[in-house]
Amino acid sequence: MKISDFQAKDVINIVDGKKLGHVADLELDLRQGRIDAIVVPVGGRVLGIFGGGEDVVIPWRSIVKIGTDVVLVRLEEARPYKSIEAENGGR
Repeated sequence: MKISDFQAKDVINIVDGKKLGHVADLELDLRQGRIDAIVVPVGGRVLGIFGGGEDVVIPWRSIVKIGTDVVLVRLEEARPYKSIEAENGGR
């Protein structure tokens, strides 16, 4: 499966039935060679650049099912995404 396949799917939280958005990015563990989490922009952002809101990081273990049209996740509490650039003050 390619990341473009993920980006076409709606991400739905089965805890409250809320549509979270679409996958914008992945967090990778390069040492282990696996995906650690998916990153979903929320708050009306388009392609991660327009609008406000924060990204939500969903751990891979929280993915319940990847279907044809949706990714079902079990997310009790959202963890905001902080990029390396943001942590380093934009450098």
